[in-house]
Amino acid sequence: MTIQDYDPSWPQRFETLCARIAAALGEMVSVIEHVGSTAVPGLAAKPIIDIDVVLRSATDLPQVIARLASLGYEHQGNLGIPGREAFRMPPRDWPHHLYVCPPDRQEDRRHLLFRDHVRRHLEEADGYAGPQRKLAGTGGDNRKGYTHGKSGFVPEILRLAGDVP
Repeated sequence: MTIQDYDPSWPQRFETLCARIAAALGEMVSVIEHVGSTAVPGLAAKPIIDIDVVLRSATDLPQVIARLASLGYEHQGNLGIPGREAFRMPPRDWPHHLYVCPPDRQEDRRHLLFRDHVRRHLEEADGYAGPQRKLAGTGGDNRKGYTHGKSGFVPEILRLAGDVP
């Protein structure tokens, strides 16, 4: 796993992916958000775009799964996180994680709190980049180990952003 300095092409990659997803899902989508470290200008990150799609209605999920499958996405279920559905990206696409959330969007809300807080407090973003690089260097391609290793930092940022545990 590699952590690299902020790449100004990340927002454009998100926009390209977003346009394709929005075209496929149409009016079933309330909003599509660029979340995660690549959504924070100046923050070093894994070069993987994180995308949250918020649905207008949770009842649209079966149709959303089918439409995303037509684009090459593979539905993976909630991967142990209730309130969001994960999708494996199509082969040979820009590296990204796609999550679909219901309208009440608890997980998406937490992603936005984290992103927006770190955008406003770049000094905390610098504090995040160091641990990310260290975890990536020790974790190899172990995504679970990397995620677990930064698990102390993320709740702290959420607390500072006003999320009540």
